[in-house]
Amino acid sequence: MTYKPKPADTSAIELTEELKEIAESMARNVHENWAAERMAAGWTYGPQRDDANKKHPCLVPYEQLSEEEKDYDRRTSVETIKFLVSEGFAIVRNSGKSK
Repeated sequence: MTYKPKPADTSAIELTEELKEIAESMARNVHENWAAERMAAGWTYGPQRDDANKKHPCLVPYEQLSEEEKDYDRRTSVETIKFLVSEGFAIVRNSGKSK
């Protein structure tokens, strides 16, 4: 059996500036969740990835990641938001929520 991924086509979805801001906040949170899970499993920072010793160079605050690493989280966030929009969901900020 050959697996062929078939993600939803979100290429026609354009994010507003507000949704782009949300995507960046989401990307930061995606990284924070990933890092928390790794650390809970005993991983620590290391300059190079070392699975045997549970070291990873991305166990740093989001702001310290390279743009390439940030883009990995951004793509996940942007595609998640685009998928929700393509499915007919509206994303609105609660007026009581502050940044």
